Amino acid sequence: MAEDLRDDRLDEIDPDRPHSARIWNYWLGGKDHYEADRIAGDRFREAFPGIVDNARAFRHFLARGVRYLAGEARIDQFLDVGTGLPTVDNTHQLAQRVNPRARIVYVDNDPLVLLHAGALLTSHPEGATDYLHADLREPAAIVERAAATLDLGRPTALVLSGVLGHVPDHAEACGIVRELLAALPSGSFLLVCDGTSTDARLRAAQERHNNDAGEVRYFLRSPQQIAEYFEGLEPVAPGVVPCPEWRPDVAPLGEPVRVDAYGGVARKP
Repeated sequence: MAEDLRDDRLDEIDPDRPHSARIWNYWLGGKDHYEADRIAGDRFREAFPGIVDNARAFRHFLARGVRYLAGEARIDQFLDVGTGLPTVDNTHQLAQRVNPRARIVYVDNDPLVLLHAGALLTSHPEGATDYLHADLREPAAIVERAAATLDLGRPTALVLSGVLGHVPDHAEACGIVRELLAALPSGSFLLVCDGTSTDARLRAAQERHNNDAGEVRYFLRSPQQIAEYFEGLEPVAPGVVPCPEWRPDVAPLGEPVRVDAYGGVARKP
């Protein structure tokens, strides 16, 4: 069962304080944001105009990765942690377009996401979709509650799109990934994408944003650090690469724009 949308946590929404999920929704052209989020998003974009391309690259990579998992890899269960606000082509829509029986559990700790969970829960009648209000730093609780919807004795795709950067310590982020994967059987998959520290302007813009954002901060990783999330797993070609280079769709209008975001998909042996 999804959480009650009247949950008291909705009282925690502060429209005067920018939040990363709402800022990303703004960059992606969504409508679920407040003036504080637009101001913060515009300030970041002024310092680093490429951030909108980065945000789109994340979304397009997620779409290609989920289509691969639901199709070629024949995965029909997805645990999407840090889903953010619903936009076009959410994980359940992508997966159930390939396999209507796919089952998806979303996890996020933003009360505004909880408010919009009704949109996420519009599952294909043959499948299932659920939403958990939980924190990435509580992997044991996530696994326990996800088991109400997913059969975690069967291969499952763990999706961590743009969320691990919210964990300040890289070693802690690696530990969270390993703990979540440890609960999944052989044949499961990991999908990760995150922003990289490969551009000095982005690093400066992110540092300024972190100083202004209070609790909701994001920490860029090196490509090598992102690759560390996949240690011990079997990479799906082409491995951990800039997001637009991972199994790109045909681009009739030319080569994809360069972005500072890396991603990959790998199988648990």
